[in-house]
Amino acid sequence: MERRDFLKLTVGVGASFCLHDTNSAAQAVHKRPNIVLIVLDELGYYELSCMGHPLLETPNIDRLAKEGMRFTQMLAGAPVCAPTRCCLMTGKHLGHASVRRNPGQEALRSEDVTVADVLRKAGYVTGGFGKWGCGGRGTTGVPEKHGFDVFFGYYDQVHAHTYFPAYLIKNSQEVPLKGNTGALYEGETFSHQLIFEEAMKFIRDNKDQPFFCYCPWTPPHGVWGLPEGEPSWQKYKDKQWDAGYSIKENEAQRYAAMVHMDDRQIGQILDLLEELKIDDNTLVIVSGDNGGHLYFQNETHPHGFFAPNVDPKTGQVFRGQKGLLYEGGLRIPFIVRWSGKVRAGMVSEHLGYFPDIMPTLAELAGVNCPADIDGISIVPTLLGGHSQKNHKYLYWEFNGQTAVRCGHWKAYKPRKGEWELYDLSEDIEEKKNVAAQHRAKLEEMIGYANEAHEPHVPGDVLDMELCMKDHQKTKNPKPWEQRRR
Repeated sequence: MERRDFLKLTVGVGASFCLHDTNSAAQAVHKRPNIVLIVLDELGYYELSCMGHPLLETPNIDRLAKEGMRFTQMLAGAPVCAPTRCCLMTGKHLGHASVRRNPGQEALRSEDVTVADVLRKAGYVTGGFGKWGCGGRGTTGVPEKHGFDVFFGYYDQVHAHTYFPAYLIKNSQEVPLKGNTGALYEGETFSHQLIFEEAMKFIRDNKDQPFFCYCPWTPPHGVWGLPEGEPSWQKYKDKQWDAGYSIKENEAQRYAAMVHMDDRQIGQILDLLEELKIDDNTLVIVSGDNGGHLYFQNETHPHGFFAPNVDPKTGQVFRGQKGLLYEGGLRIPFIVRWSGKVRAGMVSEHLGYFPDIMPTLAELAGVNCPADIDGISIVPTLLGGHSQKNHKYLYWEFNGQTAVRCGHWKAYKPRKGEWELYDLSEDIEEKKNVAAQHRAKLEEMIGYANEAHEPHVPGDVLDMELCMKDHQKTKNPKPWEQRRR
């Protein structure tokens, strides 16, 4: 049965939809949900207390997992920040995406359609608060030209390397930040607090109409400059940890504080939804953006001090990290809560990735997606009642690497070297290359890779000087560029 036969949607402001459960005679009638989509930069798959992490505390994300659905195989669109955001926004994988690398001048094309474009057609007011990464000022990729009524934060990912920038951007206009020079660790105005407050204001201001609040927050991405009075920093600053870095004392404590700060602010958003009495009709998604970075890696901590890709319960390791197309570069935390609609306490092994977000939100909003996207709606998994369509294959390419996923099979080609093949049902750590034993399967997956790739055509740069202004390096070096002790 086609989905249109059992999901009848009426599009327009104030519209509702009827979900016909194919497994029962019951009908559930809901308003279109408000949507809060929070993407935390570099938060690792296992960096949640609900996953057993021994040091990091995330009680509010844990609450979302308890009250909603946690996905074990929802994968990033890319292993780094700009292209993964492009995949999320456009519903396209890296073989079709406009942004496939991380330079500031790479941008969405003017004709690209985003999640915000799609939702605005359904009557949603759309706001973004955080790190955009899909095109800096002076390009065709700015968010206000791609469906956002307002976007406040960083347009360029290098601009986001400090939490004390001299300015933030709101709809391509600079917003000066008092007392800041762009230094990494010092300044009068903590940018993330302003971004969080603007997101809260957006929700309050739009509580009486459908809204899409997109929060691609930079924390806990380094560098970890925090105000002395930040409550989460006060909680962690005196922990006796030595992560092995020389540039700044208490780097590991700062990272933990930022994870806790994200979680605390997610709790404040949940409290606000309850206060405004819109909690039961708001879909909340919390996700990472790409695989974990092995921060504070040394001989004592070979997988990083916080071991984002190591299962604390079993010791199994997702191979690789951010920047690589092994599982460690793609596995992300992904949790969805919609009170009374998504069954509480569910854990789904459905295999999906960022291109699936657009068609999922579009289906819930009652509006069509562009015909050329690569994503598949996961509404059947979220709401139950009818069969979930699965991907024939998932595809990635990045920096000379290529990867294809077909069910439990994973094919990977490094920048230099031959194709590798892994059976993830038997080898989640990607240690045993079985390409020689399963040559026919590998050839099938190489064929999918050839089918998926098309030449890269990024958007246009209209003002290079303006674009590069936000892409300038910060005034202090990055901690991972310093010599470890």
